[in-house]
Amino acid sequence: MTIRRPSAARTARLLAATALLGGLLAGTAAPALAAAPERVALRGAVRTEAPATVTVSGNGRAAAAPDLAILSVGVEATRKTAKEAMAAQNTAAEALLGVLDKQGIAERDIRTDSLSLSPVYTQNAQGESKVTGYQAGQSFSVKVRDIDRAGQVIGAVNDATGDAGRINGVVFDVADPSALRVKAREAAYRDAYDKAAQHARLSGHRLGRLVSLSEGESVRPGPGAAPGVSADEASVPLAPGEIEEQVTVSAVFELL
Repeated sequence: MTIRRPSAARTARLLAATALLGGLLAGTAAPALAAAPERVALRGAVRTEAPATVTVSGNGRAAAAPDLAILSVGVEATRKTAKEAMAAQNTAAEALLGVLDKQGIAERDIRTDSLSLSPVYTQNAQGESKVTGYQAGQSFSVKVRDIDRAGQVIGAVNDATGDAGRINGVVFDVADPSALRVKAREAAYRDAYDKAAQHARLSGHRLGRLVSLSEGESVRPGPGAAPGVSADEASVPLAPGEIEEQVTVSAVFELL
């Protein structure tokens, strides 16, 4: 078998063709490799700016006539011994509860808030303190659901308990505050929205979407104090006024 070797001229032509093809491939790859870092650099240079925002607070109020009176009443007795003081206190408390029952106050609307027994000290001429007796007391929270009768109930309690009776105060409220709170919340949101819209106009923007919203605790007026009551007064004049619910919100809006 005879093996034929390529001639020197043919070998030279093959080498030249291979060199030419290698140069072409290197020429096309170089621009691609050179462009890759540029594309990476451009991609890294893209930045997303955070939209402008405005933060505002809104205040809302809603008022309604009260339909509930909460009385703070109690009894107190001072005697020489602790046993006598507690016995006198118990008698007065029973009289108080009895008159509340006659006034049509349900048991679920009467709650004992405190019960106390403490010594009474007297200072002599030498400046020394000495126990001369004991004071016992009990306080109750009473809900009167017909507020027109709240003054009558106070007068009846005072009449039944005499010198042992204590009228500590009265608070007017609404039995179901949810509806009042809803109105106050709506007013607070409208106030916040109107403020944000005004800021958008003043800054040359349009008001965008709501980003966040938070609500603070609702606020109510404090308790009202009942006037002094004399023992022979059958009813006490009271002024319920209005119950006001206040809501505060904090809102963040986008500016377009």
